[in-house]
Amino acid sequence: MALNSSVRTRLALGAVLVSTLLGAPPAVAAPGAVSADTGTAPSAPSGERSCPVVYFDLGETLVHTADDGGTTYLSGAASYLRTLREHRIRVGLITNVPPSWGTTDAERAARLKVEVDAAWRGPVPFAWEDFGDRIRTPRTEAERKPSPVLWQRAKADSGQCRVVYQAETDQELTVAASLGFVAYQVGRPHRPAFLPAGLVELLGRR
Repeated sequence: MALNSSVRTRLALGAVLVSTLLGAPPAVAAPGAVSADTGTAPSAPSGERSCPVVYFDLGETLVHTADDGGTTYLSGAASYLRTLREHRIRVGLITNVPPSWGTTDAERAARLKVEVDAAWRGPVPFAWEDFGDRIRTPRTEAERKPSPVLWQRAKADSGQCRVVYQAETDQELTVAASLGFVAYQVGRPHRPAFLPAGLVELLGRR
């Protein structure tokens, strides 16, 4: 895929921030997001900021499935989610699941939780409560990533908030960046495994 300058800039922004903007002050909340499904502004739960919103891929970004089928957090993922929670930063998932798992995001997310929890081998459970209703899944096979639909829905639900997408796959990061997400590739050597929470807060101010 040929990259225009805007996409290249967004792909590079996460890495540049890591090296130049550590120690930023907390973000100031932006106007509330408007839900693409309901047309209303979903309120953040008590203690959560409205902006920014950090979306993740799931497999090999936050969790790893071993050869025996057991699933655990990837190294650093649990502590990173805990840090975002302490900073009151909202998080979400953009992940492929079979459309047959339900007719709504909520139904498919419920089935996803069952499947992951059944295979879970980690010492602490996966932090589903952090993600609230921000789990975006394909309604049809045509919506499966790398189709842009899931990112478009996530961005629409986030209103005027700055959105971040973190994943391990170049192709997904390229699509996300083309749609206005700040894209950050996790698990790269010689830089933080995830985009530091202080930098996420700074993005929310810009």
